[in-house]
Amino acid sequence: MTETVTDARTTRVVVSRRKEGDDHGALRYDTFDVAVGPRTTILDALVAIRRELDPTLTFRHSCFHASCGTCGMRVDGREGLACVTPVPAGDEVTVEPLGNLPVVSDLVVDMDAFYDDFDDAGRPLVRASETIPGAARAEGVDELERYEDCIECGICLSACPVAGSDPRYVGPAALAAAWRVVEEPRGLDPGPVVRLMDDEQAAWRCHLAWECSEACPSGVDPAAAIMRLRRSAVGARAHRLFSFGGNR
Repeated sequence: MTETVTDARTTRVVVSRRKEGDDHGALRYDTFDVAVGPRTTILDALVAIRRELDPTLTFRHSCFHASCGTCGMRVDGREGLACVTPVPAGDEVTVEPLGNLPVVSDLVVDMDAFYDDFDDAGRPLVRASETIPGAARAEGVDELERYEDCIECGICLSACPVAGSDPRYVGPAALAAAWRVVEEPRGLDPGPVVRLMDDEQAAWRCHLAWECSEACPSGVDPAAAIMRLRRSAVGARAHRLFSFGGNR
């Protein structure tokens, strides 16, 4: 909820609107004047709009602290999680849905294709949770780090310029998931995953813009994962070449 402070100001929030069935889903922008304070987030502002000004505004949210990934959107053209993105200084801010995904309603996008790509990447991994109380570090391990950082928010796909021009591209999130299978297979055979991602529409379609890593709110660094996946693919090709007498 928007905070009440003595130094509150009014910001004009410009929101992308699109309703299925309204003028064939025509895009428009609505403006709302919202009272904000120094700690007001974009999600706070959107909740205030829906509660006080327009109950038909649609957007996703859940945790309010950057864990669930459901409130990914674009703020002044840059991807971020609305729950931890402060309303910027100035008189106006523009809020739009994530790019490169179909818009369902207003700021809500259809994530089905995004999740389907994870299945192709071999996603049957159990997420590592927080450190178990009382657990001891293994000898030689200086610190413990959560292995699975991706919150599947879709922000990297929205930021990716290749995904914006080629819908066949697997995308940075799925490729990063594939690399996690290779790096820590947990009993799985990573070979099929490497071969699947060794494709012109997968690991080799990335143009190294690094926008995905820059936008990622969880520090996953998908671009670096894609580079490692390429290296694994080349190594697997070489192994097959020498193992089978030159036959791939």
